[in-house]
Amino acid sequence: MNILLSSSANGSNGFANFGPFLAIALIVIILIIIASCFKIVPQATAYVVERFGAYQATWSVGFHFKIPILDTIAKRVTLKEQVVDFAPQPVITKDNVTMRIDTVVFYQITDPKLFAYGVENPIMAIENLTATTLRNIIGDLELDETLTSRETINTKMRASLDIATDPWGIKVNRVELKNIIPPAAIQDAMEKQMKAERERREAILIAEGEKKSTILVAEGKKESAILEAEAEKAAAILRAEAKKEATIKEAEGQAEAILAVQRANAEGLIALKEAAPDSNVLQLKSLEAFAKAADGQATKIIIPSDIQGLAGSISAIAETVKK
Repeated sequence: MNILLSSSANGSNGFANFGPFLAIALIVIILIIIASCFKIVPQATAYVVERFGAYQATWSVGFHFKIPILDTIAKRVTLKEQVVDFAPQPVITKDNVTMRIDTVVFYQITDPKLFAYGVENPIMAIENLTATTLRNIIGDLELDETLTSRETINTKMRASLDIATDPWGIKVNRVELKNIIPPAAIQDAMEKQMKAERERREAILIAEGEKKSTILVAEGKKESAILEAEAEKAAAILRAEAKKEATIKEAEGQAEAILAVQRANAEGLIALKEAAPDSNVLQLKSLEAFAKAADGQATKIIIPSDIQGLAGSISAIAETVKK
């Protein structure tokens, strides 16, 4: 009996010893559960919350409290614009040419609730919808139109996808055709055509360059001829002006010489008058004037009678001088 009592007492004491530890552990667990119920939603993110498996609310940016056990975060949704690159899809043009086109879709989630419950796999749904829309659009275009109408195709695809994805809470912002891959035979033909086009443009550029060069040479020759003509004209003008100046100077010189001769003659006559010469001297001067007249081109000369007498007088004077 004593043994049983002692055993019971020891058990009670052991439980009492572990009691504080259990209480502390329970408090820690409760605090952890309470702390896990406080949620902070970051920027450009939304949380879809369910209660007992049904949609409860959509949490936006900020601080939120979740009821333990009852509430669960069903989906974390990113509200940023996202990009998805789809693999090349085979399409057939209106003129029965098979090609492969890969697309890039830029989309953004606008309604987290519709995105969470609207479709099972939104990305796969967008990919299939993109392939179907692309086939429909390319099927109405020929090969040349497909290669040159990328912007038109992008616009049509964006409009179609935006309407189709609206019930899923997704907005398609842009659709870009990344690569258009035609068959190998068509690629070879296109490369040959591009090569021929490059050669044609090169020939045109060379011809235009030669034409411009010829024009520049001709313009240079023209300018040179004009400059030479202007220089010759200026030289002729200068020569004429020089000749004119020389003629003027010569005429002025002759005029001055004549004036000097006339002045000398006048002075001689004045001196002769002042000297009061006799008749013999005057007859001698007349004879000198007659000699000058005889030097001219006249074929007939009339000798005055007084000059004849003067000649006899001069002969007599000469004979006297000789003696």
